[in-house]
Amino acid sequence: VEGAREIAAAEESEVVPSGTSANMARGLKKHMKRLNAPKHWMLEKLGGAFAPKPSSGPHKSRECLPLVLIIRNRLKYALTYREVISILMQRHIQVDGKVRTDKTYPAGFMDVVSIPKTNENFRLLYDTKGRFRLHSVKDEEAKFKLCKVRSIQFGQKGIPYLNTYDGRTIRYPDPL
Repeated sequence: VEGAREIAAAEESEVVPSGTSANMARGLKKHMKRLNAPKHWMLEKLGGAFAPKPSSGPHKSRECLPLVLIIRNRLKYALTYREVISILMQRHIQVDGKVRTDKTYPAGFMDVVSIPKTNENFRLLYDTKGRFRLHSVKDEEAKFKLCKVRSIQFGQKGIPYLNTYDGRTIRYPDPL
């Protein structure tokens, strides 16, 4: 009985108050090391310690390209990270027809990156080695986007709707 009391007293002294954290991380990781970034981003190993971590969005983090890398590394419209932020905050960049100001917005396969000021449209495609390639498209083609259907379900009154790979939900019009 005395041994049990000593053990209980020792356990009580080690209890951490509920208001403090005992060196535990909370939430998602906010940083990504450059060497841990996907190889298809084609970042230089010695270009710094960190890589831009994609925000949560329509594409998986390993299957996307953050807007920073598109504007700075691929299109060469900016030299630094800070210049990319100023371009985005001036609302010059659109992804799939919507203005995006998030510097790490995840643009993925078949997304259209538009720059209305220069009348340029680019579609993100894969090359033969599995790396992202920006393919220049015309204004007419930029209005369309091919999507992979993940599932088809039936909603109210038996009206079908589809879910696509990039998080969109397309509902068929009511037949009545």
